[in-house]
Amino acid sequence: QVQLVESGGGLVQAGGSLRLSCAASGSTFSINAMGWYRQAPGKQRELVAIFSSGAVRKYSDSVKGRFTISRDDAKNTVYLQMNSLKPEDTAVYYCTAGPTWRYSTNNYWGQGTQVTVSS
Repeated sequence: QVQLVESGGGLVQAGGSLRLSCAASGSTFSINAMGWYRQAPGKQRELVAIFSSGAVRKYSDSVKGRFTISRDDAKNTVYLQMNSLKPEDTAVYYCTAGPTWRYSTNNYWGQGTQVTVSS
């Protein structure tokens, strides 16, 4: 079992920044991928940014150049630095960790943290 605890969401104006954190505990040796998805109202959950197979970073085209994923292996924590936020970034952001970077119910998921960007 892996437990994921997210923090850092909130309300920000367009153009602002936020940093999300996700700390993993438990059977972290089983994690091959760890990162972030998001889900806006009425939409499917979509990839934001994720580490896959070690240090490989994958980003959604919609956030490239604005968001940066990083990690602290000693703390089993990944971060998502979000800059130049837009209203369309408004969503619940979910941390995920598990065997694959693709959306999978076999992965572990955090409880989600709300990010709201006002125009």
